[in-house]
Amino acid sequence: MNRSVTRSAVALWGLLAAMASHAQFGSTPADLSVVPVATDLYVISNVAVPGLVTVLVTDEGVLLVDDKFEIDHDNIMAALRTITDKPVKYVINTHYHGDHAGGNAKLQALGAIAVASANARAQIVLNHLGGEQNITTEGQLNLYLGGKRVEIHPVGPAHTNGDVVVLFPDYDVLTSGDIFANGPGTSAQLVDYPGGGSAKAWPLAIDQALALDFDTVIPGHGLVSRRADLQAYRDRAQRFSDTLASLVQQKKSRADIEAVVRSQFDWEDFHVQAALDGLIGEFD
Repeated sequence: MNRSVTRSAVALWGLLAAMASHAQFGSTPADLSVVPVATDLYVISNVAVPGLVTVLVTDEGVLLVDDKFEIDHDNIMAALRTITDKPVKYVINTHYHGDHAGGNAKLQALGAIAVASANARAQIVLNHLGGEQNITTEGQLNLYLGGKRVEIHPVGPAHTNGDVVVLFPDYDVLTSGDIFANGPGTSAQLVDYPGGGSAKAWPLAIDQALALDFDTVIPGHGLVSRRADLQAYRDRAQRFSDTLASLVQQKKSRADIEAVVRSQFDWEDFHVQAALDGLIGEFD
């Protein structure tokens, strides 16, 4: 990856941080709540930005999926202590962005092992983000903690080139990361082009997730959802891809394409600034 692309990736991470700060009315930790999903399975939530944290409690310790920004660490740990006094043994990052992996270093300092796809770790190293994962995978990886199995499945490219989904087969629950968002102000697809994302391939990534056995979905942002919600998002992702292909084929102007993604796919200034040129380039 050349220097200009690397700078673009850092810029996108910075935009994510700025978006979070705006959503939180300043650089303050997010207000968090605990949402029960099943026995010993929870979500630490603030709905929009930063992303959701999945919590699996076992007799041997806790497994987290994602850990928000570094500034959210103390609030996450406080929320966790309302559930259990067990230590965090693992944190799985669904991708490399700071709103999902920014708390790694602080958890690692407490003894947690961070896990992600090889591509996600490569992006963290390349962009000097800190909290590099201890374990990576390029294929399915199973973790066992307290007699419970957790499956990590790489998918994509979609949001990035290092997306994974995490299946809790004992609970019929899937944590999707940012290949799926479902809640107020969260539904727009953000394609991280410097991070290897793809709007064209995004529906196929969701197909990979839908090939797994689950009923409940914990999205990257938003509300705990159902399998049918992910299927509907897959159809939306296909419509997004088809629409962009058609607009570019018709040689529509950048302004025309921007108007469509804003009006039909909920893009805002942040998405336009971060990804519109890459989106047009992918379909050109």
